[in-house]
Amino acid sequence: MRKNIKERALRYFTHGGKSYAYYSINSLKEEGYSIEKLPITIRILLEGAIRQFDGSRITEEHIYRLAGWKKENIEKNEVPFMPSRVLLQDFTGVPVLVDLASMGLAIKNIVKEAPKGDKNSINIEPEIPVELVIDHSVQVDSYGQETSLAENVKLEFERNQERYEFLKWAKSSFKKLRVVPPGMGIIHQVNLEYLARVVTMKEEKGEVFLFPDTLVGTDSHTTMINGLGVLGWGVGGIEAEAIMLGEPSFMMLPKVVGVKLVGKLQEGATATDLALTVTALLRKVGVVGQFVEFYGEGLKHLTLSDRATIANMAPEYGATCGYFPFDEESYRYLLLTGRPTEEADRIKAYLSQNGFVRDDNQEIEYTKEIEIDLSSVTASLAGPKRPQDIVPLQQVKNYFKECITNNSGNLGYGLTEKEIEKKAKLTINGKAAAIGTADIVLAAITSCTNTSNPNVMLGAGLMAKKAVGLGLQVPPYVKTSLTPGSQVVSDYLTRAGLTPYLEQLGFHVVGYGCATCIGNSGKLLPEIEEVITKENLLTVSVLSGNRNFEGRIHPLIKANFLASPILVIAYALAGTILIDFSKEPVGINTEGRKIFLADIWPTSEEIEAVKASAIKEEMFQDRYEKVWQGDKNWQALKSEGTDTFSFIEESTYIRNPPYFESLAHTRNTEKELKDLRVLAKFKDSVTTDHISPAGNIGKDTPAGRYLQEKGIAIKDFNTYGSRRGNHEVMMRGTFANIRIKNQLAEGVEGGFTKYYKTGEILSIYEAALLYKQEKRGLLVIAGKDYGMGSSRDWAAKGTALLGVKAVLAESFERIHRSNLVMMGVLPYEFIEGESADSLGLTGEEVYSFQVEEDKNIPLFATALKEDGNSITFQVNLRIDSPVEWEYYRNGGILPMIARQRLSHHPEHRA
Repeated sequence: MRKNIKERALRYFTHGGKSYAYYSINSLKEEGYSIEKLPITIRILLEGAIRQFDGSRITEEHIYRLAGWKKENIEKNEVPFMPSRVLLQDFTGVPVLVDLASMGLAIKNIVKEAPKGDKNSINIEPEIPVELVIDHSVQVDSYGQETSLAENVKLEFERNQERYEFLKWAKSSFKKLRVVPPGMGIIHQVNLEYLARVVTMKEEKGEVFLFPDTLVGTDSHTTMINGLGVLGWGVGGIEAEAIMLGEPSFMMLPKVVGVKLVGKLQEGATATDLALTVTALLRKVGVVGQFVEFYGEGLKHLTLSDRATIANMAPEYGATCGYFPFDEESYRYLLLTGRPTEEADRIKAYLSQNGFVRDDNQEIEYTKEIEIDLSSVTASLAGPKRPQDIVPLQQVKNYFKECITNNSGNLGYGLTEKEIEKKAKLTINGKAAAIGTADIVLAAITSCTNTSNPNVMLGAGLMAKKAVGLGLQVPPYVKTSLTPGSQVVSDYLTRAGLTPYLEQLGFHVVGYGCATCIGNSGKLLPEIEEVITKENLLTVSVLSGNRNFEGRIHPLIKANFLASPILVIAYALAGTILIDFSKEPVGINTEGRKIFLADIWPTSEEIEAVKASAIKEEMFQDRYEKVWQGDKNWQALKSEGTDTFSFIEESTYIRNPPYFESLAHTRNTEKELKDLRVLAKFKDSVTTDHISPAGNIGKDTPAGRYLQEKGIAIKDFNTYGSRRGNHEVMMRGTFANIRIKNQLAEGVEGGFTKYYKTGEILSIYEAALLYKQEKRGLLVIAGKDYGMGSSRDWAAKGTALLGVKAVLAESFERIHRSNLVMMGVLPYEFIEGESADSLGLTGEEVYSFQVEEDKNIPLFATALKEDGNSITFQVNLRIDSPVEWEYYRNGGILPMIARQRLSHHPEHRA
């Protein structure tokens, strides 16, 4: 009897005197496939399909689709991806684990009491390793002081005690879950420096198998790990839950864009500038939903940290991943970060054996090829509202002046030229001061993108040293902060002797986590917030982050620019974005001397010299040896020792969600959605931050009023992100971003809409309640790139819970479209070239849509106007695979999985 495809691929090799088993992708060469021409990302998917072949969920057809991948023959066929692990952060991880706890409780309540000794038969348990890093909850309340770190940590634990106790329960209840406590670092940097296996080793039936480390994460910047040759990307929490419970993730056979890097970065250009350049270029080319794979001789001039910086930004250029194949630089990084030599050697040997190491002699075929000359990259910023809007440093001043007067939009604020001269007087620390248009009120060295890169961090420290030496100071109205991505960063900055200079400029460490970049920037000085609000000032932040969407960084700061940590220091010193560094001084010192950027700019030679002496592998070993322990605050938290979590009705943090209230029947079998009213109508580039903000909860918002009704003081509101375990808060926070613009509530900014019956402007939440009372389904209409940004499952969960049945957009960002389907919300697209405006749709109409699984027939929508006339137009229903139809028919992926578990339970009585 002929062996199956998995059995035929089994191979063995010996390394270090030990025998290892693996599944060879090159075994398919015997069947005529040119494996050596496949992109390495496709090879990794292929290995996973062979290794996890079971004949049902993963079939031979899936394997042959991947093996036959060719740039001229990409077909719309789905392929499976079952990663070896899942990575969570606490903002998205808490609701994931709440859902699992809720599912377990729902199943327990439906089945009879389990037999003695068989209580696990009703437990919901992850089937693959899961790691959660608590990094998103630290806020920059205290800054500019030696005590700032301790004060912020204290406040973090006070605010989040209930959430953290829940995570401790989860850690003790789920066998395959590990939790990195608060204060250890940012998820992606901890993953890069420690968690990543690169190659997974698993013992099975007496043999030791090796296979590529692959993952999905509930943070869109999970892609950072692709810099180390590990394939992974961000997914919504809903999809992560399914993968944790053994469901494959299905995707369309991806296109792979090859980006050839040539040349070398010139003096003055950093990895941040390169990442912003790549982001702008690839966003322009259009790589949404595609893989990007980097190759070329330019790679030898990029450190692993440089590569990770670029890979981190993949969500910003729209790609599923930005992949850098394993090579000698990857191997050196493993040793630098304290991985044992034996482990690094084994990783290198396996990846070489199975064809996953970069080989410039192989002529890989890509869907499309693009070339980037590294020598053309210059110092740059990106903003003021999107990461892809790049501007060279020397043009920033004039660029922002134009933004001030441009029409309101991604590149404009719709103000007059007089606005440029606007100034407001105030008193700061007892001294007279003034701030005006374009002044920088927040400068933050923050986020995984750059704080993982020693070159730019040491460069910032060297600039601070030179600036202090020349007598420069940061203006008192600039809020400064430093949130390293891991404690190792503090170690090497201290070893290099640069920490005191950063602190003299106000860049004290305020926490180890994702702070300002996620919107946890904390408050500005009260007098500054007061004058910005009173005078409606257009102020600016500069941060070394990866996201700068409207309303994300700070609710009062309308313009936000991404920059390298080095330029964050420079702009903090200048105090304004309206400066031409080539002609104007950064500042004037106490002696009256003009100091220019050239006087304080660190050279690459200086940075390399400091790096060579400051970074040692023992730093990584020492820090990560204790990564699971946590500080005394963490250790003091109580942990509930029960198999099922006891939800408390009064809790404002952790509530039992409503997804499993009815598991008795399959829903969504209708062939048409009828009589939908429009809840909101948006233009282009509505982000998941617009849909479900992560930052501050306003006291006069529906969520704020709810918390006050529950007896929560305004100072204890915390953030939307921290309250994602409470669906009542999150429903009220959906579409609540203060900068969102709903065209149905024209002239009003924020989460408002017009209620059709009365014409009254209400909060979107209040209007949704009225529609729910009428049993009226709802629709959201949008432009291009709907749902771009973070892999925020609450953007889909909140949408569904408000009663939205469909979203009609010109185009969707990959993760959000998937999340909508997983929550039972239908994503429709206008046909190419059409839009709400071109069809004359105002949002006042009543809509009906065909729901048809057959992709070969056109689908139509009808918009019925108030005068009785109607518009019928064609739409594409973006349910892209059979498994997505299963999600939709079941009312979402969570009820579907719960029903599957119940159907297999011997005592199921539903």
